[in-house]
Amino acid sequence: MEDLRVTKHPILGDQEPEELVEITVDGKTLTAIKGEMIAAVLMANGIKVHRHTHKSHEPRGIFCGIGQCTDCVMTVNGRPNVRTCITPVEAGMVIETQEGFGKRRV
Repeated sequence: MEDLRVTKHPILGDQEPEELVEITVDGKTLTAIKGEMIAAVLMANGIKVHRHTHKSHEPRGIFCGIGQCTDCVMTVNGRPNVRTCITPVEAGMVIETQEGFGKRRV
């Protein structure tokens, strides 16, 4: 899949990643820039759905992008309800699409 990151910005100039790390999203290995927000990695890889609602199982993804809503929550390293728009990537993270309220994994 084509990387959708902005690498040539009209104001900020060329953006070169400093350190690349690998994370796992729903069993798939993705390359991320260390410190970028999880949601940014997902968007760059064309992943739009972060969770499904509890009642009607509708898909949700980025809405506010600043950590104020809960549309972007996912299960990260076994912990549910992590706001992906404000959580930076670290090497080896395991991220899963969240179903409903999520369940803590031990």
